Amino acid sequence: MIEHRGSRRFPTAVLLPLFYLALIGVHIPVLHLPYFWDEAGYYVPAARDLLLSRSLIPHSTVSNAHPPLVMAYLALAWKLAGFTPMVTRTAMLGIAAFALLGVFRLAQWVANTEVALASVLCTAAYPVFFAQSSLAQLDVASAAFTIWGLLAYVRDRRVATAVWFSMAVLSKETAIIAPMALLLFEVAARLLRPEQSRRASAREFRRTTRAVGDRRLAYELLLPIVSLAIWYGYHWQRTGFVFGNPEFFRYNVQATLNPLRIVLALGLRLWQLSGYMGMYLLTLSTVMAMSLPPILDADKERKRIAVYIQLSFFAIMVAYAVIMAMIGGAVLARYLLPVIPLVMIICVSTLRRRVRYWRVVVGIVVAAFIAGWFVNPSYGFSPEDNLAYRDYIELHQRAESFLQAHYASSRVLTAWPASDELNRPFLGYVAHPMHVFRIDDFTIEQLTAAADLRSQFHVALVFSTKYEPVRRWFGRWRRWEQWNMRFFGYHRDVAPEVAAQILGGDLVYREQRGGQWVGIIEIPQVQEARLNR
Repeated sequence: MIEHRGSRRFPTAVLLPLFYLALIGVHIPVLHLPYFWDEAGYYVPAARDLLLSRSLIPHSTVSNAHPPLVMAYLALAWKLAGFTPMVTRTAMLGIAAFALLGVFRLAQWVANTEVALASVLCTAAYPVFFAQSSLAQLDVASAAFTIWGLLAYVRDRRVATAVWFSMAVLSKETAIIAPMALLLFEVAARLLRPEQSRRASAREFRRTTRAVGDRRLAYELLLPIVSLAIWYGYHWQRTGFVFGNPEFFRYNVQATLNPLRIVLALGLRLWQLSGYMGMYLLTLSTVMAMSLPPILDADKERKRIAVYIQLSFFAIMVAYAVIMAMIGGAVLARYLLPVIPLVMIICVSTLRRRVRYWRVVVGIVVAAFIAGWFVNPSYGFSPEDNLAYRDYIELHQRAESFLQAHYASSRVLTAWPASDELNRPFLGYVAHPMHVFRIDDFTIEQLTAAADLRSQFHVALVFSTKYEPVRRWFGRWRRWEQWNMRFFGYHRDVAPEVAAQILGGDLVYREQRGGQWVGIIEIPQVQEARLNR
């Protein structure tokens, strides 16, 4: 087995605990928080079903056909340490630490230890990775196993490549993109430039990767397809659906295959890869550095990552951007987490090769990323991409505690995910389940329709379902807003005061924080009628 010389100086037995303790340290303020959005809506209930009934198919929520590896991991953690948010979040941080170790080893192997350390810092500080690290969702695990699969691939460790990529697809089905992109890249390289590819950087190839023309390559990259097919076959046998319930498939596949939507989503995906949440500082610095000559050390140019490896990285990034523009009803940044470390590694390596004070540039980028944990951007984004998710949770905790204290027996009009928060105490928001009258959102249309049914609910919990910046990019371009509403589920929630007027109630509770808000509206007519019975 080939061993990289730097691995002896930084053994896994030291790095993994170090990364894990560092992540625990910076996440201490959020480890106790109840579950957020998709955690509450699917992943935690699905894992809890596995814990209680040992069923890989959830029954307390509609199955989305997501592979069960992460849910099984959480069920095991809960069985060993107890079913609490603290256990959940510390368990997920273990996966995040493993992902950072993979980033370190991959960057160390294709570049050097300096690039590895800087790439880990950038990845760990990137707001989306930071926020997702403690959330019970699938994307950090998918990223971790994908990175380890790519490391095995460049080291020509065939069995490990198949195993890691199979674990990636059993964490999340979209992880199949990476091995398939590598397979297509290998085929294209062999067809387009076979002789040059075999000869180029032969010594470096032996150290870092395989020859292009190896026919055995296909088998290890095809095995993850077999693993995923086995899971889908099992899911079909148990549920009658291959890719999840029909509504899930319609939302994430059938409704997304519109040419204009694909083009718009591709633009958003490229933005998420190159500019989102402060990433533009790193990518622009890299583009500017490309105009500088390589730095000489002892009359030798600083080495770059082998071109063949860089191209394989780009192949995976392009594949993710294109495929994730074609599928996925919500264009969430976390879906690209498996390729974000590749952007970090390439950019950091380029900066080190061409910029004398590259450490200063990386330090500025890391500082900007950390600032992004707390400061919301001036454009629309998902609250799960920085600590805005903490604001959401704490707003809902306080509002729902108020509801439980003052309206414990009342039926509450609200929208998902608050509807689950109120009637599932195991999510951590209420001590006892409450009766819920659910609507889709808090647009004028939904609230007006609900106003005609006021006899069916006694109080309303309204909240911001979309983050609204003070000034929106493209905010005055009506065409963009129309596209956003048509293709990406954008809508405008009315303010609590307006909601109270539409519902004919009194706003008895309101709180706002970080651009998000929550309000409680009492319906006087209903309350009076109940008191006079």
